[in-house]
Amino acid sequence: MISIKDIKTIKRFREIVAVLTKYGFEEIVERFELPGSDLLQKVSPVSGGLTIHERIRLALEELGPTFIKFGQVMSLRPDLLPRKLLEELEKLQDDVPPIDFNEIEEEIYKYLEPPLNKYFSLFHTEPVAAASLSQVHLGVLRSNDAQVAIKILRPGIEKSLTSDLDIIETIGVFVDQQFEELKCYDIPGLVATVRRTLEQELDFTRELDNMNIARGNLNDDKIYIPKVYEEYSSNTLLVMEFFDGIKFRDILSHSEKERQNVAKNGLYAATKQILEDGFFHADPHPGNILIGKDMQLCFIDWGMVGRLTEQERIELLELLSSVVKKDSKRLTQSLLRLCKKKEFQPEEKELERSITELLDRYHSIPISKVNIGDFLLNILTILRTYKLRLPNEFTIMIKALVTADGSARLAYPRLNIVDEVSDQVEAIGRKRYRPETIWKNIKESLSSLLVFKRDFPGQLANIIDRFEKGELGVKFQFEKIDELVNSLENASNRLTIGIITGAIIIGSSMIITTGVEPLILGYPALGVLGYLISVVLGLWLVVTILRNKKY
Repeated sequence: MISIKDIKTIKRFREIVAVLTKYGFEEIVERFELPGSDLLQKVSPVSGGLTIHERIRLALEELGPTFIKFGQVMSLRPDLLPRKLLEELEKLQDDVPPIDFNEIEEEIYKYLEPPLNKYFSLFHTEPVAAASLSQVHLGVLRSNDAQVAIKILRPGIEKSLTSDLDIIETIGVFVDQQFEELKCYDIPGLVATVRRTLEQELDFTRELDNMNIARGNLNDDKIYIPKVYEEYSSNTLLVMEFFDGIKFRDILSHSEKERQNVAKNGLYAATKQILEDGFFHADPHPGNILIGKDMQLCFIDWGMVGRLTEQERIELLELLSSVVKKDSKRLTQSLLRLCKKKEFQPEEKELERSITELLDRYHSIPISKVNIGDFLLNILTILRTYKLRLPNEFTIMIKALVTADGSARLAYPRLNIVDEVSDQVEAIGRKRYRPETIWKNIKESLSSLLVFKRDFPGQLANIIDRFEKGELGVKFQFEKIDELVNSLENASNRLTIGIITGAIIIGSSMIITTGVEPLILGYPALGVLGYLISVVLGLWLVVTILRNKKY
């Protein structure tokens, strides 16, 4: 990270100061004594009664590509920013004048040897889209006459983006040091996350991989992901199948049935990606969705994605279940379990009271009128009030759901979002209780037990060795030691019997399926005997626990 002395020599920083002053943020420049503050008297501020959120958006647009992309990434963080600001950041446009084709051609030749007609029988020199980081041209592959879209990184964008991110990083440190009340948001860490996201967007091989994964998960008659041509692609060049479709907003002129199908397909795609696949498009806004024949949806721009582990998806299903059942205590505990630990721990009862008020408000609304996006944003507002922060992937997921909800309502405002999502969520939830899923979990538990058994002697020897070297101290306090020993012995005995009982049940189940003789009532005698032994041991364990009232 560059120092404040280095920043003083950067012309770009003086431009930033001028724009901040123009949009009424001179107090920031004065507060942090930023270099270039001498410009304050020379800049005419804008007028027109703009809100602070509108001024932030206009300032970011004027500051150029890096700040526009920064704002777009921050629009995915409803856990940190107020809703009005999020709405303005979502309006950020990065449409910029296209780069001259000669420069683009030189960029292509860094990977593909000239001439272009060696690879493309047709290449349109006029771009169909020009954004801050790249621009897109259309062409036809010579090898198979396939229509393709060619996405090319803008020449020199890495250098300018790195310079601007250095400045943003330095300002982030200043803000963190100057405002004690903002420390809980870890602004330097947030800036670092945004930086990593933007730098990844500059590498088109990541987008290529993301599209391949999404294509494997989603391609069906409802959703389409364009094919990518790896042999023509690189980190600065992405050649993909051209999808002939209309823009999402153009669906408003179609029939009611078509708009309803589009809305349903969009919700299906969002729910499947998040809850079933654990890999999802992070920003499914209307500009990133095309509509083809038979109302098939095509998702483009896979530069930003989110991932949820299997355990995180289970946590999410539990959270959604507690919302449906209006279980405020369970929902509160789920949120506290998910949120990152902070020095400041909120009063659980106060948090639960706020959650209860929110649930009451939404359960009083007819289910057909419930706005899922609005509900999720209110949850994040409550967490922000109590200085709690969900993991990044969860907030990105929530933002994706909010965006998908908004897109569906744009296409068909009368769609019953809850009904559409509920059936799919229940179907995904039922998969957790299928025999094969339960058997898989049992095998994983047994495997973990075997690993522990294998590693335990070594771990114990390591503890003893450290103790002998004086690296490990133990303080004994002999109070009711006999009771403690007896309790530990009882607990370990019950645990051992429980494990043995479970192992006998699993082993007997496997024997039952083999059909090995001798048989009893048509079933293998050894398997039946195992079941009987496990029943006896299980009953004995339950009776012992109930008799001692240790439950």
